[in-house]
Formats: sequence, C-alpha cells, structure tokens
Amino acid sequence: MKCELILFSYTSSQGSALIYLKGPKFLIYVSGALSMWGDRMWHFAISVFLIELYGRNLLLTAVFGLVVAGSVLLLGALIGDWVDRNPRNKVAHASLFIQNISVTVCSIVLMLVFSYKHWIEQIWDGWLTVVCYTVVIILADVANLASTALTIAIQRDWIVVITGYNRGHLAGMNATMRRIDQVTNILAPLAVGQVMTLASNVVGCGFILGWNLVSLIVEFFFLSRVYRIVPALSVKPPVVEEDQAYLQRVERRGSAGIFRWLVSTCKDGWRAYYRQPVFLAGMGLAFLYTTVLGFDCITTGYAYTQGISGSLLSLLMGVSAITGLMGTVMFTRLRKTYGLVNTGIISSCLHLGCLLLCVSSVFAPGSPMDLSLLMPYITSNSSSELGGMAGQRQKHTYPLRGGSNQPLLPDRSSIHWTNNTVLFDNVPSGAAPESYISIILLFLGVITARIGLWSFDLTVTQLLQENICESERGVVNGVQSSMNYLMDLLHFIMVISAPQPQHFGILVIISVLFITTGHTMYFMYCLSHLGCSLQQQTRTQVK
Repeated sequence: MKCELILFSYTSSQGSALIYLKGPKFLIYVSGALSMWGDRMWHFAISVFLIELYGRNLLLTAVFGLVVAGSVLLLGALIGDWVDRNPRNKVAHASLFIQNISVTVCSIVLMLVFSYKHWIEQIWDGWLTVVCYTVVIILADVANLASTALTIAIQRDWIVVITGYNRGHLAGMNATMRRIDQVTNILAPLAVGQVMTLASNVVGCGFILGWNLVSLIVEFFFLSRVYRIVPALSVKPPVVEEDQAYLQRVERRGSAGIFRWLVSTCKDGWRAYYRQPVFLAGMGLAFLYTTVLGFDCITTGYAYTQGISGSLLSLLMGVSAITGLMGTVMFTRLRKTYGLVNTGIISSCLHLGCLLLCVSSVFAPGSPMDLSLLMPYITSNSSSELGGMAGQRQKHTYPLRGGSNQPLLPDRSSIHWTNNTVLFDNVPSGAAPESYISIILLFLGVITARIGLWSFDLTVTQLLQENICESERGVVNGVQSSMNYLMDLLHFIMVISAPQPQHFGILVIISVLFITTGHTMYFMYCLSHLGCSLQQQTRTQVK
C-alpha cells in the first residue's frame, strides 16, 4: 500500500510538471528569455561594432544612441496605438518577425563591411561606406522599435490576460520575467563578448545571426501555442467605428492627411497617458532614468579612472545582479503582506536611503570632486588655491583621453568586454588612490539601492497593468516608454555637459535630486489613491 502511494505521488508530480512545461506561463518565460538574450547580445555588440567601424571613434555609437532614443520618443505612442488596434497574435508575430529579420540583415551587412572594408571605402569616393553605416543604424533602430512593440504586447498585455487578472499571479509573472531579464543582462553580453574576443567581429556577427534565426522559429512557435491555449487572448475590444471611418477619410486624403492623423494619434496618446489615475506613478518611474548611479558605461568608466580594475568591476556587476534579484523577491513578499501601493512606498524609502551613501561618497576622502566648479565668482587668488587643492586630490584620476595624435581606443588585443562598457588595459592604473572610501561608498550605495529600485519598478509596472483599461493598454505603455527614453536622454546630456571625473560628484547629486523628485511623484499618487479609497468607503457606508 505504501509503495502504491509513493508511485502515485511520483506519477502525479511528473504529470503536474509536464502540464506546467506545456502551460502558457512556462512558454512565455522561455520565449521571453530567448528574446531578452538576443536583445542584450545585440545591444552590446552593435555598440562595439560601430566603434570598430568608425576608426575606433565613438561618433557612430553616439549617433546610434541618439537615433534610437529619438525614434522611441517620437513614435512610442504610435507603436502603442498599433498594438491596441490589431489582434494580439498579429502584433506579436509581426514585431517578432521585424525585429529578428532586421537584426539578421544588419548582421549580414556588418559581416560584408568588416570583410571588404578597404574595397568598400574606395567606391564612390568613400560614400558607399557612409551608405553602409546609415543602413546599419536604420536597421538597428527598426529592430529596437520592433522590440519595444513586442515588450509592450507581451509584458504589458499578454501577461495580464494569461493570469486572468489575478493580482497575485500577475505579480509572480512580473517578478519572474524581471529575474530572467537580470540574469540575461549579465550573461548575454559576456557570452557574445567572449566570441568576439576569441574569434573576430565577423564570427560575432555570424553568431548573432544564427541565434536570431533559431530564436525567431522557437519564439514564433511558442507564442502561437500560447495564443491557442489561452482563448482570452483572441478577445480584444473592437476599434471604435468613428475611428475606422476617420481612418478611411484620412487614407483618401493622401500623405498630408496621414501626417495629420499621425500627429493626432500622438497627441491622443499623450492625453490618454495624462488622464490615467496612475499618471504620477508612471512619471515617477520615468524620472528614475535620469541618473548616473547604475552599472552603465558612465559609472563603470568613472570607477576605472579611480583605480578600480576591470576584474573587480565585473565582480561588482555580478553582485549587483544578485541584489537586483533580491529586489524581485522582496517585491512579491511585500505585495502579499502590505499590498501593492504600500510596497512602492517601502521600496521608495529603501531606494532613497541607500542612495544617501552615494551622496556621502561625493564628500568622502578620495573623492575627486572639485568644489571650485560650484563657485564661479571667487577671486583669482582663492581660485588658484582651490585649484591646487583639487590638483592634489585628483592625483588618482586617470582621464581616458589620449594625446591629440593617439586613437581613442587601444589595440583590439587590450580590450575587455563587459556588460555595457569597454575597459582598457593600457589606461594608467598603477598608482594607488589616496583613499578608497569614496568609491566604496559609491558602489555600496549603487549596489544596495538596486533592491529598492527593482521592487519599485515592479510596483509601478503592475500598477500600470492593473489600472489601464484594455483598449488603451498599448498606447499608454508606448508613451511610458517614450518618457523613459526622454529622461534617459537627459542623463546623457548631463554627462556631456560635465564629462571629467572631478565633475562626477555634481552628476551624483543631480541624479539623486531627479530620483527624489520621481519618488515624490509616487508619494503624491499614493495620497490621491488614499483619498479615492476613503471616498469609496464613505459612499459604501452611506449606502
């Protein structure tokens, strides 16, 4: 009898595992992992490829970043409106196809350019090279726009429907998707970076090309199966008949009418975003993008000028990934215990509290902060004294600029690829800084703050999912993506305005001010939410 019970429990566990593996959640997780892995590889590789193509200069990379941010900023509402107006399976399949085919064609163009670069430079007095650069940037931008559409469709719409609008299940799926994103954000760039380092750029392009073709087939099959086994996905609010009639009139009027319709759609999208009850929460999340306090090329580049080695930076990135995962775990537990809105408050306080360590690092021993930058009207004598003090404090800073006749990047053999940055062997790093206290406080704050940051991010994401009506879910999330890119652009403008290591302290303070403003907006949303809840309770008691 006992053996029969053991056999039954083993068989039932096998059956439940098989059901889960064939279920929509697992298929979405696998599809999302493949998509995120390909995105992370491509975003990392294209930046390095553009540096290599343009004589080891950052111009093409800067142009690419500007084009990508500008296109999402301008077209975010249109992308979201397209997601809303079309059937879910067609949106997912079209976005997936355009994204992967764009990356595939772009990889082929890059392989040809790398293989026949000298021959291409001789055609049309070098203008064929410019054409190739333009084609690469346009294709990469199209791939990013398609990726944005796919993210809005799957992570902001499909997941809500799959969970049956169950808040607990929705929180679990959001947290799992974010954990997958955290892991791929570290491992994918390392994987493609190793291929590029050990082989060549051509082999790296071929590796990405092959990955995208295989990923396209698997993701297409998995998403199609999810669409079939979740009948609710095929049900979508119909487009209003007035909108259809207006669209037909626009098409008859030609290009001028279409342009006016596009502008009108963008305006309507931003108005719909502003009308949402969670508008302040979404704006608060967008403000968090204006920061240098993250593991991007800016913060890691600054750390490298302060004598931190590439291997230690890689280790710190791994630790930051772990704290990010801790944030997703904390989100699910806090939401279950205190509710979604209160989870955002706790996460905000934790995030801001940890960032105080970063502010402290600006004034701690070892900081290269030059206070004379804050006092433009001091006398020349005091200025020279402060300059001398700053010079003594900046002995441990190593600008990445070479002489006027030196290339911006060193030889390929001395480049190490890590996540979102390029580190150099031949940058001076032998001299020990006066004190490591400043840089320790900075990274301690950045790493620990990621717990509250990702918990807050998941909170706002779920608030948007729960409170936006189904007919506007795409356009509102498209505008949210535009706002995120706009605030991200501001942080790059900050860095361009103050690029030296001794300016970094000012950037830290400005970043914390933007983040504080973002969390203040969330607190204002909480107050309005509390007021609405009290009004509803009062009405219920009166009835």
